Amino acid sequence: MSTVVHTQDAPLHDLTQDPRYIGHSPERPSARRLVQGQGCYVDDIELPRMAHVVYWRSPVAHCRITRIQADFARRMPGVLLVADGPMLAKICKPWIATLGHLANMKSAPQYPLAMERAHWQGEPVVAIVAETRAQAEDALQYLQVEWELLPAVVDMETALDPSTPVIHPELGDNLCFTRSLDTGGVDDAFAQADQVVNTTFEFGRHTGVTLEPRCQIADWRTAEQQLTVYHSQQAPHMMQDLYARQFDIPESSVRVICKDVGGSFGIKVHAYPDDFATVALSMMLGRPVKFVADRMESFTSDIHARHHRIDARIAVRNNGEILAFEIDDLTGIGPFSMFPRTSAIEGNQVVNLVGGPYKHQHYRAKLNVVFQNKTPTCQYRGVGHPIACAVTEGLVDMAARAIAMDPLEIRRRNVIPDDAYPCSGISGIKLEGLSHQACLDKLESLMNYSALRAEQAALREQGIYRGIGIAALIELTNPSAAFYGVGGARIASQDGATARLDPNGGVTVMVSVGEQGQGNDAIYTQIAADAVGVDMAQVRVVTGDTEVTPYGGGTWASRGAGIGGEAVLLAGQALRANILKVAAVILKREVSEIELHRGQVVDAHTREVLTPLTEVGRIAYFRSDLLPSDFTPELSVTRHYAQRDYPFIFTNGMQASYVEVDPDTGFVKLLQHWAVEDCGRVINPRLVDEQIRGAIVQGIGGAMLEECLYDNQGLMLNANMADYLVPMCSEMPDIHVAHVQTPTKSSQLGAKGAGEAGTAGAPAAVMNAINDALAPFKAQVVSQPFTPEKVLKALGKV
Repeated sequence: MSTVVHTQDAPLHDLTQDPRYIGHSPERPSARRLVQGQGCYVDDIELPRMAHVVYWRSPVAHCRITRIQADFARRMPGVLLVADGPMLAKICKPWIATLGHLANMKSAPQYPLAMERAHWQGEPVVAIVAETRAQAEDALQYLQVEWELLPAVVDMETALDPSTPVIHPELGDNLCFTRSLDTGGVDDAFAQADQVVNTTFEFGRHTGVTLEPRCQIADWRTAEQQLTVYHSQQAPHMMQDLYARQFDIPESSVRVICKDVGGSFGIKVHAYPDDFATVALSMMLGRPVKFVADRMESFTSDIHARHHRIDARIAVRNNGEILAFEIDDLTGIGPFSMFPRTSAIEGNQVVNLVGGPYKHQHYRAKLNVVFQNKTPTCQYRGVGHPIACAVTEGLVDMAARAIAMDPLEIRRRNVIPDDAYPCSGISGIKLEGLSHQACLDKLESLMNYSALRAEQAALREQGIYRGIGIAALIELTNPSAAFYGVGGARIASQDGATARLDPNGGVTVMVSVGEQGQGNDAIYTQIAADAVGVDMAQVRVVTGDTEVTPYGGGTWASRGAGIGGEAVLLAGQALRANILKVAAVILKREVSEIELHRGQVVDAHTREVLTPLTEVGRIAYFRSDLLPSDFTPELSVTRHYAQRDYPFIFTNGMQASYVEVDPDTGFVKLLQHWAVEDCGRVINPRLVDEQIRGAIVQGIGGAMLEECLYDNQGLMLNANMADYLVPMCSEMPDIHVAHVQTPTKSSQLGAKGAGEAGTAGAPAAVMNAINDALAPFKAQVVSQPFTPEKVLKALGKV
């Protein structure tokens, strides 16, 4: 896959006196360790007296548990404990996953293990703990569970029908959340339109297939009343708070450690029932308990996402002016809202983001979020963005065809101008500064649009059907407290960094945002090295440990660079200032007369080396007798940062896809893909490019391959790696990445976020490219994934 990297013509201002690393692509500090197999993941950790748990999960979508016969299982070699729901409910409180700012949202109480009923295939019902994983799995075969099958609510289309059973009778119906938005004047706008285009978009469920599955080790130390949890998680402090609250223990008695994390994509930002069950089992046994999900159970126990049916329409004039959008979104989420972020956020984001890049003034949206007896859905990479973008951009392309206008031109006429910011989007979201016009111009040049159109036309004469798809996107990043805090969820909007000068002249930086493969450790090293004024080799970064890192929100919503990076910059600057104060006292000079340059204290004017940083560290830590009695070195500083200027800092971009469709087989060949992204200041171009490229591949996976298929009884049909299709490198196109840089003014660093933008735009670009290829046949596909069967159905061949 090739890369083309561009930056804006106007240079960005320097953040430090000696900018060596920010904006460049040095080697990741952890790269050699990881590729040599020296990473430390949860399953690599072995603790004394550690036991292993496996879970008997419901094999059906809905049932009443009538009898659990565990005598034979308890007698199996190595078995330490067999536990059910009522046993664990004595020490772990139930939870209800709602947010206060999502008006009238409801969900039922949930427990670590199912109590009287199991509500989806995959819900944990019984836990077996043994000395080894093999012994626990052997004992699982001797567990006898009897159940009474109950009607399953499978079809979200009929979930609210009076004849459909109510999953939780105490809630009254199967409606979790509903929202309406109306800017006014929508009916008039559609009445005045020259063309009105409408369709129904469908999005299949899919899930994240992380290299490392969900896993944890819970270690309750009875004598100390201390809980330590080794976790593969995105938000350690969130989990620390939840464990403390659900088990009624002080938060200071809970430590969550996340070492290397093998991918997350949002799958690991939620609290699962088995998370709490594993902790409860450790408390009951007084010894460490390890849980590692196998790949098969991951498919029905990890969250799913993206299951939507959206009726949508657009109003447009013949001159290309977009007048209005309207959507009606129905989404099914499973029997419970996920804790604590809730399963209504994805649909809520769709409402907020449809029509986002454009300057129309009329918009109406309706959202219904309904319960089903299927695996719970929740927030997965992009959280509503790929859906909103596909709906918006699909409608824009259809409108362009209806008025016979080039799809690039209709976007050029309707995107919010780059000089119009700050402003509010049509749903009321505040936008600080975007660059759609600049991105569109760069995309047109990057892909050589006119030549590609000429090639497409020539090939059609030969019976070869290729299509070009365009997508404009916005992506919310760097969320403020308005995202969760206002709703009552105890998830920090701030993050923190502690920077410490070590006696040997090295710098240790402890950051509350973790590393899960995306390269946060690398950019924090770069930022700290530039901010303090040392070589990258002198910086060590520590993340993922609630005992040593400052309190923070963790890794989600593309906030690693914009929130965590700013905290590192502030801490590095403060440490540098404190180092110079110490050096000035040692050298008997004014602070203004000296500088810290590449690990040396130098004369600010002559650049003469006055003393190495190692000497400053030696005197500060070991020879304080050489310092004035009224002076104490402060060589460890902590700084926090929370973005407060806007609810979110939005990034934006443009994507394009070039595909070839075989009308005889329905197969789609992905030929080329282009992305122009504006994520603010680019800290490490190579990492940003790889983040965008990987996100595009993930977006293409949802558009073309991935879908959790269910039968009419609520059972997943393809819960294995043989039948659940994920994108492979040989199937992916060359992906070309370019950049425009519009730094946010909400921080010194100016970084926004890039981790989800590729996923947000790729499905829309691919869909539009397929439909462009099918245009000569007057056919189109709007149901993801776009399988050969769906293409052939659109062509009327099956």
